Amino acid sequence: MTTKTQWQYLKRRPQSRWKQLYIKDRKLKAHTVWSDMIVNQWSEEETAYNWDLPIEAVREAIEYCEANLELLKKEATEEQRYLKEQGVLLEPEIVNR
Repeated sequence: MTTKTQWQYLKRRPQSRWKQLYIKDRKLKAHTVWSDMIVNQWSEEETAYNWDLPIEAVREAIEYCEANLELLKKEATEEQRYLKEQGVLLEPEIVNR
C-alpha cells in the first residue's frame, strides 16, 4: 500500500467492507474514477468534468490507484466472488439462435 497518508480528496469509509479509498463526501471509489478514465480513454480534465470533480481529486485517485494495484485486484476478486455467491450474472449469457 502507498506510503502517502494525507489525502486531500480521498478517505476510507469506515462503514465499508472495502479498504480502498473513496472520494471524500461521495459514495465513489477512487478506483471507479481511475478505471473509467482508462476504459473511456479520457484525459484528467475530461474525467474531472464527467465526474464533476476537481482535477486535483482525479490526480489523487490516479496516484492512489497506481500505488495500490494489489489491494484493488484483491478487492475486485473478493467482490466478484461475493456477487457470484449472490447469484449475480457477471458475464452475458450466450443466446443460440
